[in-house]
Order: sequence, then structure tokens, then C-alpha cells
Amino acid sequence: MYLAMNRFAVKPENAEAFEAMWLNRDSQLKEMEGFVEFHMLKGPAREDGTILYASHTVWESEETFIAWTKSDQFRKSHARSSGGGPRAGSLIEGHPNFEGFSTIQRIA
Repeated sequence: MYLAMNRFAVKPENAEAFEAMWLNRDSQLKEMEGFVEFHMLKGPAREDGTILYASHTVWESEETFIAWTKSDQFRKSHARSSGGGPRAGSLIEGHPNFEGFSTIQRIA
């Protein structure tokens, strides 16, 4: 298993639009071989006044994740915003912080 995570810092006044953008987007993930599941997580307010969000995608392997990042579905998912609304870049502070993790142990 491979976990791909992006963390986003969002000002409170942008939180509603940021959440709506994710909830209303046309995801292409289910079309991809190796995709397991996706979660958009909302974390706590931080000391700098932003709210922490994290997209959390599980893949069968790092190779299937890399294939996603090189796919037409990836380009389609990241090229548009929902319903002509704001793009993520205009709603977040700074850049998303990507983190990728390979599984060394799983207990189910």
C-alpha cells in the first residue's frame, strides 16, 4: 500500500468554498487501476489562524500512484474547478505540502 497526502492551509473565510470545491469535483480516481480509497480530512485551526486540511489517497503501490500522476485522468482532475468556481490555489495559503508513504506494517 502507498499513501499519498497533500496538506492545505486555508483561511477560515475560504473554508466553505474550499470544502465545496472538493465535495463537488468530478473525481477521476475510480477509473484508475490500483486506486483503493480517498479521504478529504479537516483538521484543527492552527496558531497562524488557518485551518489544516489533508487529502489522503490510498493506492495498491507507489507505482500505481505514479501512473495516476502521469494519466489523462490526473490532468483532467487538476485542470478544472467545479462549476466554474475558484481553483484550490486561490483558496489556500502557500502551496500544498505533499507527503508520500510506503507501508512497512499493516494490522487490520
